[in-house]
Amino acid sequence: MDERVTAIIRELLDTVGQNLVVDGDAAYIRDPVFGIVRNRVHAEVCKALLRTGDLQFVEPILRTLLQSQNGDGSWNEIHVNYNQPSALITSFVGEALLDAYRLYPHADALAKARDYVLAQELRPGYFLKSALYTADHLNVDASCGAFLARYAAAFEDAACRDAAMRAAANIVDHQWESGVYPYAVDRGTYPYTFNLPCVHYQAVTIYYLAKINDVLQDERVAESLSRAAAWLVDQQRRDGRFVWSKSGLMFAYYLSGAYGFAYASLRYLGRREQEFRVHADLSLQGLKPCLRGLVLRWEPGAWSGFPAAVSTAARTAGLGDFPAQHRAFRFGYGMYRQIARRRYADTVDSRTFDFLRGMLRIRTSTVEPSKNFPDLFMTSEVLDCLSQSLVWENGHETGIA
Repeated sequence: MDERVTAIIRELLDTVGQNLVVDGDAAYIRDPVFGIVRNRVHAEVCKALLRTGDLQFVEPILRTLLQSQNGDGSWNEIHVNYNQPSALITSFVGEALLDAYRLYPHADALAKARDYVLAQELRPGYFLKSALYTADHLNVDASCGAFLARYAAAFEDAACRDAAMRAAANIVDHQWESGVYPYAVDRGTYPYTFNLPCVHYQAVTIYYLAKINDVLQDERVAESLSRAAAWLVDQQRRDGRFVWSKSGLMFAYYLSGAYGFAYASLRYLGRREQEFRVHADLSLQGLKPCLRGLVLRWEPGAWSGFPAAVSTAARTAGLGDFPAQHRAFRFGYGMYRQIARRRYADTVDSRTFDFLRGMLRIRTSTVEPSKNFPDLFMTSEVLDCLSQSLVWENGHETGIA
């Protein structure tokens, strides 16, 4: 057991616990910045609590999740400007129910989640994220496939196993020769096709595809994961930080969760290729500056590095096949992020972004504050990844609480 990881998990769970509200026999976690309550946060925190043996609030949080399940078996993806049923979020909650099943079996809710996710496969291996975001996102396919693979293993469900195999095949088929898993492979309801490399979503897709292959044990998928991880570690500096100039998805630019996903993924793949474990340790090193009670939304930066950041944003804006006007927008977005991640606040002021969004008619589910902030959403992702790494290392649920 890695004491560095368990210490981070304890610290994060303690801070998350300060935002826990007990309501009778249920409990929920309110976002301290935005004031919203997210199904995904509940699912990720529950998984971390179960894996670490800290069970006091698992059942009350699960009760809140069960109360928020929709009639069709789905759960909503909840952001500040967005609240819609989502196969992605349903998969995360489904995984939490699977983790909890031995102690808190909720067979009906779990079966409905399974049925809903299966129904969102609109073509082989492509799972619809939501009604508003209809592109084929490879990270969504991986997340849905991971839940279905685990469901198949738990209940000997052939339909789920077959769907997980199709999800994995779709991801591998769209992998670039360089090893990149692009963010989206068609346009859907987006104004452009975001067929772009992204450090954050590369790590996310590797993480969930690794979960699929933990069940499938498919050699083609294993080789794909190895190439994907090789691209990811090529973007890593010696101090563990990522080189973001080759990461072209602007809303995921410098997201701190990348380090959690990279750590867990590279530790897992390091069982097969030892050098990935070195880069996993570097990812943990890259995560540490992001820990401020909760995890900061973005990787922090020093003002001394700002001149170089202008060049980084310019190189990022040049990625992809977009018209000049959108490239200019991408550069502006990148510079806005470079400034925001160097400034800090415990509350969110999004007036500048709201003005720009209205002026440019940008549709977004999130807000983009002008300052870096402690983010419960990123924290829950990191908790899931770090606690999952302990399970992979030990082969069973651990008790570190």
